[in-house]
Amino acid sequence: MPKRQNPTRKPQSNSWGWTLIMTSVFLLLFSLFLSPAQIPQSQPYSKFIDLVEKNRVEKVIIGANRIEYVLKSEALTEESEQIFTTVPVPQDNELPKILRQHQVEFSATPTNSGDGFWGFLRLLFFFFLIINLGSLLFNRGQDGGMGASPFTIGRSNARIYSEGSMDVTFDDVAGVDEAKTELYEIVDFLKHGAKYIRLGAKIPKGVLLVGPPGTGKTLLAKAIAGEAKVPFFSISGSEFIEMFVGVGASRVRDLFDRAKKQAPAIIFIDELDALGKSRAASGSLMGGNDEREQTLNQLLAEMDGFEPNAGVILLAATNRPEVLDPALLRPGRFDRRIVVDRPDKLGRLAILEVHARNVKLAGDVDLDKLAARTPGFAGADLANLINEAALLAARQNRNAVTMEDFKEATERILTGLEKKSRVLNETEKKTVAYHEVGHAIVGTLMPGTDKIEKISIVPRGIGALGYTLQLPEEDRFLMIEDEIRGRIATLLGGRAAEELIFGKVSTGASDDIQKATDLAERYVTLYGMSDRLGPIAFEKIQQQFLEGITNPRRQVSPQIAEAIDGEVKSVIDGAHQIARTILRENQELLATLAQILLEQEILEGEQLRSRLHLAQTTVEVAQWLQTGKFSEDRLLAQTMLNNGQTGKKLT
Repeated sequence: MPKRQNPTRKPQSNSWGWTLIMTSVFLLLFSLFLSPAQIPQSQPYSKFIDLVEKNRVEKVIIGANRIEYVLKSEALTEESEQIFTTVPVPQDNELPKILRQHQVEFSATPTNSGDGFWGFLRLLFFFFLIINLGSLLFNRGQDGGMGASPFTIGRSNARIYSEGSMDVTFDDVAGVDEAKTELYEIVDFLKHGAKYIRLGAKIPKGVLLVGPPGTGKTLLAKAIAGEAKVPFFSISGSEFIEMFVGVGASRVRDLFDRAKKQAPAIIFIDELDALGKSRAASGSLMGGNDEREQTLNQLLAEMDGFEPNAGVILLAATNRPEVLDPALLRPGRFDRRIVVDRPDKLGRLAILEVHARNVKLAGDVDLDKLAARTPGFAGADLANLINEAALLAARQNRNAVTMEDFKEATERILTGLEKKSRVLNETEKKTVAYHEVGHAIVGTLMPGTDKIEKISIVPRGIGALGYTLQLPEEDRFLMIEDEIRGRIATLLGGRAAEELIFGKVSTGASDDIQKATDLAERYVTLYGMSDRLGPIAFEKIQQQFLEGITNPRRQVSPQIAEAIDGEVKSVIDGAHQIARTILRENQELLATLAQILLEQEILEGEQLRSRLHLAQTTVEVAQWLQTGKFSEDRLLAQTMLNNGQTGKKLT
């Protein structure tokens, strides 16, 4: 993988280190100067008055917080000291009178006795400390500290890669050939702008990269800077937004000002949706005049204002283009929108070859076969796959990464880590075995389903007590309605096997039921495949590139909602009955495979495929796949058969 370059910064000065050393020396000397040679012994105030009345005190110095007195020489012994101190009593106003009566010399220290040279040193010390603290904060802000300095709160926090410091090029980006072709034009303009200017052509002011997470949008932006060899300013959209209104707008201005000074240059804003959400959906009670809106307005003005941004190209990336403000997407701002989608098989092969450059591969590794087994994987997923396989090989002390390591890494990513510590009892193992074999048999006979590669009753991941691994043989971009119904039947094959063998069901089918219900609901409300409801979309697609987001249903009448629920139930019930029919027809094969699985725990390869090839289907299955319906007499007979009653035999 390409090495990440550290952003270029100003060389850090060592003045702060010298300042710290000088401050420490100053504090040491200051403490030595303030240390008196001898600290007078403290005595109680009453003893001091007693000594005065006995005419043993020669001299008294009265201060605000301390009285210092000197004893007469004839009152001293060899071991005693001459100078003592005591704390004055504020209510004693008779002290001067007593001192005059006993002819004691006394004086008072001035209120500002602590000033002078030592006071000047203290003032100098604190002034010196404040100056150094401010200098530290300022230097950190200059070096690009994230909001560390109050003096640089309005400055942009963009990481700056100087000209030629970015070593990522288009050779390091694979699987997105269409996007690279579009971006070559920008690189060529930055290198040879004269031929475009001669014809009156203008380079796009902004290019928006949209696509699912992990497809290489940020890597593409770096590759543009590496190919063009121009300064590259990188910042995230969330770094503009602060608590104080106006700070984000100030950072936008500063970012564009710095880019103009180093033009031609590229500004890259990652996660643009954090900054450019539609103002119409802000929902603010004060008209949406908040920090995000101020920052967005400033960005719009910088991209297409009165002052041209000559030589400054803005790149941005997001996986939520549907939430962006329309004013941000119009021509003149983001002139070009490039979709960076998940790669096809050839793209995955190219990505695997890029990430496998620095990995020692064994002779049995077939990257073409691995690319075929990983449909739907983005570039980041494939990079993770290569790394997981290398880690597994190192754990086994191998000299190279084998194809077996890649198979195990694929299973880890798809199903989770193997949990051998989770021991199932005999009843659970038997239930899981029949459940997984039911999936495999139904999946083998259904159109549009992926190839069954492996069945296991070894627990993996979170809550998975077993799994059936299906890997596609080719990339599919469309699904026919009978294929969708076949996938739903495959999902319900595990539950149907439990019902057929044990006469009762377990909680193990909960995830299958959830997926089947979601697919059936999309079959009716999104794909418009219901004969009763027709080609009407009852769902809104809000997240185009993010998976796992539930699409909200449009506002419909109670009658339509009831009809939708009825159609969804009809699809699920039909798939369930078909799964039961297939397994009843192949009950002997179901029992045989389940027994082998209980003994071996894993079934895969030729042993699994040769046995699944014996699975039989019925005329009823073909009819259901073609029409999606049973005839009424067949459905009635099926229901009676399920309830243990006598009915027509299904053939």
